[in-house]
Order: sequence, then C-alpha cells, then structure tokens
Amino acid sequence: MRITSNVDFENAGLTFVVLANAGKQAIMVTQDDVREALKAVKYPGYSRDIVSFGLVKDIAASDRAVTVSIQLTAGGPEVGQQIKTESERALRAIPGVEMVYVDVRQQAAPQAPERPKIKRLVAIASGKGGVGKSTVSVNLACALAHIGASVGLLDCDIYGPSIPLMMGIHRRPTVTDEQKMVPLVNHAVKLMSIGFLLEGDQPVIWRGPMINKTIQQFIYGVEWGELDYLLVDLPPGTGDAQLSLCQTVPLNGGVIVTTPQEASLGVVRKGIAMFQKVNVPILGIVENMSYFTTPSGERVEIFGHGGGQNEAKRQGVPFLGEVPLFTEIREGGDKGLPVAISAPDTPPGQAFMQIAESLERVLT
Repeated sequence: MRITSNVDFENAGLTFVVLANAGKQAIMVTQDDVREALKAVKYPGYSRDIVSFGLVKDIAASDRAVTVSIQLTAGGPEVGQQIKTESERALRAIPGVEMVYVDVRQQAAPQAPERPKIKRLVAIASGKGGVGKSTVSVNLACALAHIGASVGLLDCDIYGPSIPLMMGIHRRPTVTDEQKMVPLVNHAVKLMSIGFLLEGDQPVIWRGPMINKTIQQFIYGVEWGELDYLLVDLPPGTGDAQLSLCQTVPLNGGVIVTTPQEASLGVVRKGIAMFQKVNVPILGIVENMSYFTTPSGERVEIFGHGGGQNEAKRQGVPFLGEVPLFTEIREGGDKGLPVAISAPDTPPGQAFMQIAESLERVLT
C-alpha cells in the first residue's frame, strides 16, 4: 500500500511531502545529505555550486521524499530550469530517495547589477596584513585601465580603508534618483570605499552582520555601470568580510598577495583554503616586496625571494608576477598617484603592467 499526501504552506515558503511505503524499511535522509548532494549543482556559467552561493533556502526530508526550495535573484527562466533539472537529478541519486520536489523561485531584485555589465569580479586577498595588498589592488586596477579595460575598485577593507588615500580622492559619493550611490572616479577607475563615507579618522566598530550588509550595499547599491573588471580589495584574514563577499556575489576568482618569507606564506595557505571551501577559483599569486636594488645596483632580498612562485607551483595555481621594493611605489601610494598610472613604462610601473597582462591571460 502506498500513501502520498502533499501539504503546501505558501506563507512559510515550504512544501512538505510526506511519503509512507508499507513493507519497506525507512531510510532516513538528513538535510546534510541533501546539501551535500546539491553541491554537485553548479550555477550556470560558474564553477561555484548553488549551496555556496546561498541559493538553497529550505530543505524538508521525510523517509524517501525530499523537498527543496531554491531562491534566485538573477538569471532568466532558462537558468532556473537548468538548476531545477540538475538539482532533481542530484537528489534522486541519494540512496533511498524516491520522491523529489524542487521549487525554484525567481524573485526580481531591482537593486542588483545585471551580471553582463560586470564581466569579471576579482577579489584581491591576503592571509595577513602588511603585505601590500591594497598597493597591489590600486596599481593593478590602474594597470588594467591603462591597457584599455573599464575598471572598478571596491574597497572592502571596512576597518582600514586605504583606497581613498592611495587613489587620491576624498569626496562623498552622490546618490541617484533610484537611491544608488554613484562611484567616484580617478585615474580612469571607478571607486567605492567606506572611507568616502567617514569623517576624518572616525573608526568603524562593527560586528559581522553590519559588515555583511555594507558589502551587499557596495555590490548591489552602487551604480557601477558596464565594467570589464571589478576588483575587490578585501581585508586581511578569513573573517566575515571575506565570507560575506563569497556568498553575496559570483566571483570569477581570487588573487592572493604575499611576501616571500614563510611567515607570510603559511597564512596565505589558509586564505587559499578558505576560497577553495567556498568554491572560488584561485586566479594566481602575486609576490610583493620580492627584492630591493640599492643605488649601486646590488640586489638585496630582504624578505627572501621566490616564496610566492614556489607556493604557486605547490598549489597548482598561476604565478602572476613579482613586485620588487621600489621607493616610487610607496611615494605614489602616499601621494594618491599610483605608479602604474603615473609611470607605466618605468620598472616599478612595468611590474604591475605585467601582472595585469598575466591576469588577463588567466581570465581569457
């Protein structure tokens, strides 16, 4: 005897399916079993799965029946249908599951940028502070703009925003009639930073939920327009800001900045592991502060040398390039005139130009 009943609770956004099979031993399927199976379903066009994107909202499992609610805020009907089909296939592969119901709901999100307008979203990250991540971010953005790309730079270092200083701009952004912030522009790069919204040296003392909301606002509440690249300068570490970004927006990948010594590389591995756990590809490693050349021409490897390249080989990811210690790089950051835009043909500028070209090749 087989009894099937369906009860639909629309207000709760859940559909519960209860299935009883006489004469068969019940096989308990857990929500963890369902989530694990759905990790095999990639968002169309990306390497990340629908679970890590946070699209799976509700799961109900009872005996041999599974019901899943998936919420999409972007993509057309064909995207929803593909996700539904692949989700049903993945769930039916769970041992003991006989009935599957996948409810894909597509909700308009007028504040969200259309994905085609931002072709590539790239996070610039480091495992620890003091490795020059923001210096690499601003110069890489300027280098990409110099070679003809349309570029945006988002400063997500909530506690220590340095992009306004390094890019030489300190105004407040304006707001459109649709209540979207208009990014500031300097050196042909569109910019947004919490530093534009603060008074002087006012500190930011926020907990995780506030950081998450701010990052979502900077992604979806800014009129970025059409961009070839949106670079996101993350704070050091593997905390709320990093995880929030990875779960908020479909990143094309992350670039890891390190210095040559093992003290830096050891923490970098944790940053790489974080990206891997949320299925964000590592686009490559940049070694900053690789060496210093004295006025007499002697090369001094203050922090050692080659650690970044060796780690890239060990991890099986591209090595995008090295940046030696140049006084001009530091001076450009202090003056708000990055060397990649002020002197792109000099050795300091060329270091970033080569990294920009390497990144383009990886993403092509």
